[in-house]
Amino acid sequence: MLESLVADALALVPSERPCDGPGRVVLGLAGAPAAGKSTLARYLVHAVDERSRPGTAGYLPMDGFHLSNAQLDRLGRRDRKGAPDTFDAHGYLAMVRRLLAETDHPVYVPDYDRRLHEPIAAQHVIEPHTRLIVTEGNYLAGDEEPWSRVRGLLGELWYVETEDRVRERRLRRRQMAGGASVSAAKEWVERSDRPNGEFVKGSRNNCTRIVRVSGVPRLGSGDRYSAR
Repeated sequence: MLESLVADALALVPSERPCDGPGRVVLGLAGAPAAGKSTLARYLVHAVDERSRPGTAGYLPMDGFHLSNAQLDRLGRRDRKGAPDTFDAHGYLAMVRRLLAETDHPVYVPDYDRRLHEPIAAQHVIEPHTRLIVTEGNYLAGDEEPWSRVRGLLGELWYVETEDRVRERRLRRRQMAGGASVSAAKEWVERSDRPNGEFVKGSRNNCTRIVRVSGVPRLGSGDRYSAR
C-alpha cells in the first residue's frame, strides 16, 4: 500500500520540459488529529526525492499556521488549541497560493514545534525546482471559509484514516511528551482533540480518496523532514 502511494505521488509531479515552465502541484492530506498525516507527508517527500532528485518534493504543514500562544491568550482560545479558529487559516491559504505562483525563488514555510508548543517561522524551504508540494492538516477538506477555498488549489486531496482508539492513544502520548500528566492528557483529548476529530470526519467525503496505512517509517534525525 505504501509503495503504491509513493508511486501515485510521483505520478502527480509535473514534467520539467522547458516549454511547460516551472509547473507545480499540491497534494493534500486531511484527517483527524493523530491519524498519521505528518508522518505520511514527510515520508512521501522523502521517497519522492529518493526516486527523482533532492528537492523535487517539498513539505508544507498546516500546523505551522497555529496561532501563537500570545494570540490565543488574547482571544481567549488557548484551552481550545487545535480547533479550526485557532489557526491562521487565511495565512495558510495565502501560502498555498504563493507556492503555486512563486517558482523563481525559495519560499520559506513555518512548522509547529511540539516541545515549545509554538509555531516556528521558516522551518522548511520550498526550492524553485520543487514540483510537488505535500501539505497536511486536519481541516484541508473543510466546508467552512476559508478552508473551502483550499480544495480548489489541490491536485488531489487524500483522507488519512486511522482507528479512533489508535489516534487517541497517540494523542495522550503526545500530550504527555509535552509535559502533561496522565490525567491532564486524558482530559485534553476528551475535551479538545476528540470533538475536533469528530468535526474533521464530517469532511471525509470531500476528499478524492481514503488512505489507510500503518507502519509508515518515521524518518531518523539525519533524514530530511524528520519527525520531531
